[in-house]
Amino acid sequence: MAIPTEPIGSIPRPVSLLHAIAGFQTGQISEAALQGAYAEALRDTIELFEQSGSPVISDGEQTKPSFATYPLAGLDNLAPDGLTIPFADGHVRQLPRLTAAPFRYGVHAASYLQAARAYTKSAMKQAVISASAMSLLYPADGIPGYPREAFLTDLIQEAVADIRGALDAGAVCVQIDFTEARLSLKLDPSGNLLRSFIALNNRVLENFSSEERSRIGVHVCPGGDHDSTHSADVDYAELLPDLFQMNVGRFYLQMASERDRKRVLSAVSRVIGSNHLVFIGVIDPIQQEIETPAQVRDRVLEAASFIPIAQLGTTDDCGFAPFSDDISTARDIAFSKIQARVQGTAWAARDLGV
Repeated sequence: MAIPTEPIGSIPRPVSLLHAIAGFQTGQISEAALQGAYAEALRDTIELFEQSGSPVISDGEQTKPSFATYPLAGLDNLAPDGLTIPFADGHVRQLPRLTAAPFRYGVHAASYLQAARAYTKSAMKQAVISASAMSLLYPADGIPGYPREAFLTDLIQEAVADIRGALDAGAVCVQIDFTEARLSLKLDPSGNLLRSFIALNNRVLENFSSEERSRIGVHVCPGGDHDSTHSADVDYAELLPDLFQMNVGRFYLQMASERDRKRVLSAVSRVIGSNHLVFIGVIDPIQQEIETPAQVRDRVLEAASFIPIAQLGTTDDCGFAPFSDDISTARDIAFSKIQARVQGTAWAARDLGV
């Protein structure tokens, strides 16, 4: 396929896995039975990805508690009362709060990729959480004996290890999930918070070669959880000039759900660099209606009128179930949408003669 296409990451967990998780939490099933359910969900997800024709697949984040909190598994220096993130429909997600030094990842993303490799030889990507998101765990009033800069030094070391581990484990590309980018402009319209996030992420990225950074990308969206968003009202035009200062080779941009895509695509055309590959969202995971390949094709052709074809790719706006308890989208709908993305992108490539 001349126009690359990739998923963002998460796929709704099968009902059998959700029942197993609930059963384990209530003591009705064993740890071994839970791990068996995880393994079966992973196997089935990979099989369905391959059936969709997707040239690059992921593990669907089947065994992650969420796209954001996977590094925190097993840590005992956290409290539950961290930053809250309100969504438009009224529900809230809350991050934990770091209570003591040192900050270390309990789990690195490479472990998910290595587990998935038991079921496939397909090209696989790996999503990782941004250092800027993890920086939100540090409390505003500080931690005695552990100044913020010491925390950031530890955080950068862990974030570098997370990305490098995924690359070394064979990921064709690594996607940094930076959903707090757009949210930061809601919290701080001056843009200072956003710029501080980008500076922190660039401190991570400076540890990689230019060739490695060409395989590292950043994903932004207005959030997508239980069919709601946290920052869709923030104008993309306020985000893009700073976002494209991220020292990565790939940008994964939510676009299908934008009200005025042409305006945003025009803004992208003004900030894209010659070394950038931009994956435009052509699938809206929040909407239950399944896009047709023809709709996808038309969205790709629209994007191609603003972005050089050699620098254009397609993706989904965001993951379909970034938190393990999100059942707002059915699993079969998610894969039908993915299949439409793959087919519609191929149709657009044919029409563009590439």
